[in-house]
Amino acid sequence: MPIDLELPLITLRIYHRTAYRYRQRVGLGPHRLMLRPRESRDLQVISSDVTVTPSAELTWAQDVFGNTVATAAFQSSADNLVIDCVTDLTLNAPIWPVFDITASAILYPFRYSDDEWIDLGALAIQQFPDPVGRLRGWAQSFVRGRPTDTLALLTDLSCGVSGSICYQSREDEGTQPPLETLDRGWGSCRDFAVLFIEAARSLGFGARIVSGYLYNPDATILGSNASGSTHAWTEVYVPGAGWITFDPTNRNVGSSNLIPVAVARDIRQAMPVTGSFVGEADAFQGMSVEVLVK
Repeated sequence: MPIDLELPLITLRIYHRTAYRYRQRVGLGPHRLMLRPRESRDLQVISSDVTVTPSAELTWAQDVFGNTVATAAFQSSADNLVIDCVTDLTLNAPIWPVFDITASAILYPFRYSDDEWIDLGALAIQQFPDPVGRLRGWAQSFVRGRPTDTLALLTDLSCGVSGSICYQSREDEGTQPPLETLDRGWGSCRDFAVLFIEAARSLGFGARIVSGYLYNPDATILGSNASGSTHAWTEVYVPGAGWITFDPTNRNVGSSNLIPVAVARDIRQAMPVTGSFVGEADAFQGMSVEVLVK
């Protein structure tokens, strides 16, 4: 666990609205909602309320990663769908965390224990093709020696993503494959996160993607509009320290300004809202997402 050097307690309210518009009334299939932040030692949820229009029956569960998932079931058709979530929470993650890494893992390369390998499973396996090892070669360029400091390696890799790729907000759904991001030289926060996580996995690390909110009171952080926005980042498992947070978009280590909602093997498993409708092929007119963190 990180050793706390400073623990500022922050109370925040998050407004998250997702709105869909249709040209005519459509039948709404079940919608999967991942909007409630993940509680931890550093984050406590005071309240989290979801309102759906038109009305829907909400059922709650946890997925395989322990994320809180609500399923909205609709009884009526509609030409608009609005999903509102208001969450109050406290955040007290250290600004400058120090990680108590197990002695055997301080230097890279190291070996996870047999139990850790089993439990990490697919989180240590690359999810995108790298047929000639180009991504692995790019990741290896950050290995300064053998052995080398593990935390320094991961920090250099995170900074290397933003050093090689220009940030560009992208409204398109989905994520660029990491090799495409390297070729294009630009990407969104989720593209940065996928590139980092795949590079880390190619080096033998267990890693997972995180989606949630970015708290940005000074409006100076990449990937944020005004005081906050949705965001994507990563966590890497290092023995002793546990899951260490890396935000390659902003070259940050630690989660002092990050509010996780979902962790997953693949970012497609951590979408805030997914669902379907039954209607004409051209019925969908558009959607909008509004987020305020204050």
